[in-house]
Amino acid sequence: MKTLLAGIADEKAKSLLSLADYLVKKSVWILGGDGWAYDIGFGGLDHVFASGRKINILVLDTEVYSNTGGQCSKSTPMGAIAKFAAGGKETNKKDLGMIAASYGNVYVAKVAFGAKDSQTIQAFVEAEKHPGVSLIIAYSHCIAHGYNLANGLDQQKLAVDTGYWPLFRYDPARIAKGQAPFVLDSAAPKQPISAYMANEMRFQSLVKMNPEHAAALGKRAQAAAEERFTGYQHLAAAGAKAVTPATLAGPASASPAAPAKETPPAKPSA
Repeated sequence: MKTLLAGIADEKAKSLLSLADYLVKKSVWILGGDGWAYDIGFGGLDHVFASGRKINILVLDTEVYSNTGGQCSKSTPMGAIAKFAAGGKETNKKDLGMIAASYGNVYVAKVAFGAKDSQTIQAFVEAEKHPGVSLIIAYSHCIAHGYNLANGLDQQKLAVDTGYWPLFRYDPARIAKGQAPFVLDSAAPKQPISAYMANEMRFQSLVKMNPEHAAALGKRAQAAAEERFTGYQHLAAAGAKAVTPATLAGPASASPAAPAKETPPAKPSA
């Protein structure tokens, strides 16, 4: 269009040429960390979920306030040490993905490209296609985790293999195709979550300081991971059963009633 307009001397063509770049479809993304998304900025993020607008969100989840000193956030996992959680975090990590998915019209994906890069790419493609709000939560290894980040992708894979970081996609567009909207993209855990925790100082520091408490939190973390994965499996299976051609078509409409026959007027009596 710009090439065609450039050859037209008309003032209207020149005006349109100056505005041509604004006519290109733009991809709008909001990028932020877990401290913002799960915690201090969650109210604003929830407002975006409810807006229904074509906005994409990418959360780089390091599970700690990395940029401001490593404070504990609502994304910090159970048993991890952080500022204001020196004895190990006692509560479970907030499930931001399920909160967003509860709206029903928000696309949600949880990814870790070190574990399954094809699933990560698929999530970005689907998020861009989705006409409403989309949220991608990406596992982001961080120096605050306390290990050589050259091994970051291996640790991402271990997070998925132990069930610590289940991969999933919730795509509302699948419903119209007769498919379950929730897809669990990772297999059942192959190793205990302790195998993942053993590589990171944020967990191992507590083992050194208070081994009994660390062991107790480790057991609770394992139970929580198993419960979460089982819940995801149930959600995927239940969704597959619920979405059928019958449910998509809705209740069968009744056949239109046959028009009533007109009764001829009575003949006047003699």
